Amino acid sequence: MSLTEIQSRISEACANAGRNPDEVTLIAVSKVQPNERVAAVLAEGHRCFGENRVQEAAGKWPDFQEEFGRVELHLIGPLQTNKARQAIDLFDVIHSVDRPKLAHTLARLRKETGHCPDLFIQVNTGEEDQKAGVMPADADAFIAECRDLNLPVIGLMCIPPADEEPSLHFALLAKIAKRNGLEKLSMGMSGDFETAIAQGATHVRVGSAIFGAREYDH
Repeated sequence: MSLTEIQSRISEACANAGRNPDEVTLIAVSKVQPNERVAAVLAEGHRCFGENRVQEAAGKWPDFQEEFGRVELHLIGPLQTNKARQAIDLFDVIHSVDRPKLAHTLARLRKETGHCPDLFIQVNTGEEDQKAGVMPADADAFIAECRDLNLPVIGLMCIPPADEEPSLHFALLAKIAKRNGLEKLSMGMSGDFETAIAQGATHVRVGSAIFGAREYDH
């Protein structure tokens, strides 16, 4: 599937939901994709990309930006505190703020450097042991803690369990965001972004549907 087809599907999903397509940001998830595939999407004019790992992003995006110009870069994978300084220099938005230790580290770095990317708090809507994110019952308190640290929290992010109906998780995330006055919702991936848009997603993270199946090193 092409970038143009995904953009058309987003527009159609917005029309069905009575929303303006300009309200939805398409993050092209380029993690572990061959550089030629990423370059092809850049050549089509897309300028918003997502990466899972700080090191991988650092290894390819400075060169891409030198060749293609300014790109908005989103960190959508887990962030270790020892990579936080590098992350705030590299990324425009971080979607995976999920614990107090990381929040305090980002607050300290913001004081030291004078800047911080926009932040999403990751909520573990499925309460899965193996998945990162603050538990739904703890989300309000953690949002308040991040605000007390003067962090630029703009919204919430979730990754629903693979074997459950995603709309229930998207609705839960939207409910938590609304009661905390947060307008941005990072939710929806290649298989369910239209459902996410119907539930109010402002950022959808689409990888394989744009680039093709990922090629992992064995």
